[in-house]
Amino acid sequence: MISNTMLKEITAQINAELYSAYLYLAMASWFENANWGGFAKWLSAQAKEEMGHALKFYKYLNDRGAHVTFDAIKAPQNEWKDPLDAFKAVAKHEAYITARILKLSALATKENDTASQIFLQWFVTEQIEEEKHADEIVRMLDLIKNSVHGLFMLNAQLGKREG
Repeated sequence: MISNTMLKEITAQINAELYSAYLYLAMASWFENANWGGFAKWLSAQAKEEMGHALKFYKYLNDRGAHVTFDAIKAPQNEWKDPLDAFKAVAKHEAYITARILKLSALATKENDTASQIFLQWFVTEQIEEEKHADEIVRMLDLIKNSVHGLFMLNAQLGKREG
């Protein structure tokens, strides 16, 4: 059986993952509206991935015999100054999610909850990849600055993302 504290914190993580999906869908819509389909496709795929993370946490709690309850998901921001501003927000959000995952991992260790420690290791590794991808895009956009040609090239590259 999972502790009430761990249940509460993982439930809050489900909410954070669902918020991530909302945020990335809002960004995808903003990019789509600006006619940057590749950026939109990348962010839509990211939103699907975040939904998958929420479902993974949900399944884990159910497998541990917990009853999952849900809180409201706050509305995300819907406008950004430019692509760089949007992806800086992605990078900042991924760092926030990483901090949450590390806090969960520390709690599992403190509670001697080996099952949660093992389960959370996948997310620790996943967040390294998430932050890396967001930071790479921010660095590319920073190099591109206001080059429309560069934005078109990056848009095309990001549009190749599967998922």
